[in-house]
Amino acid sequence: MVFKTYVGRPEADLLRQIAMTRLGSGLYLAKRFAEASSVYGAELSTLQRLGASEYEMLIAKGNLALTYEQLGQDESALSLEQEVFFGFRKLLGEEHPETLQVANNYATTLLNLQRYGETKSLMRKTVPVAHRVLGADNRLTLTLRSNYAMALYKAAGATLDDLREAETTFEETERIARRVMGGAHPLTLTFERDLRDARAVLRAREAPSPGAA
Repeated sequence: MVFKTYVGRPEADLLRQIAMTRLGSGLYLAKRFAEASSVYGAELSTLQRLGASEYEMLIAKGNLALTYEQLGQDESALSLEQEVFFGFRKLLGEEHPETLQVANNYATTLLNLQRYGETKSLMRKTVPVAHRVLGADNRLTLTLRSNYAMALYKAAGATLDDLREAETTFEETERIARRVMGGAHPLTLTFERDLRDARAVLRAREAPSPGAA
């Protein structure tokens, strides 16, 4: 393993740091999330001791947050993702692709925690930026739009207008995904499923109450 080659080097050694990052990434891709979390946590501690740049710190925190999310530790993930999002926005600007990506990570955790109002607010600001910078056909733009629609229809206080907007948004998102990626792509299938779910909620709300005149 590459990390074993460099583990004996000083913490500040660049090759040691690169090897540690690759080890964490490999464990994450292998779905060994608990081990990846330990590696990313150790990496973050090392960077803090070394006084690393703000960018490096944000990357490390973002990686650690992703492992927390996979481990079901959404509150811990959210705390880091919020910090990472606002950090990237300040450092790189709201239009930078990395800022948009971490906004998506942040929104995903908010959805997991059923904090739909916050998700909706975040996506209303982020989706137009992604549309302008990345384009309507971009996968990240489509995912951000899906997050927005999800927050609309899942909220306990969703109005009929919210539900109809969610349906329309999912329809457009699924149509673009089908054209760009094909009907068998996992993302297209996810949007298709979400559209069915949103429609079911809307139709249930539109149905007349039993006994209604």
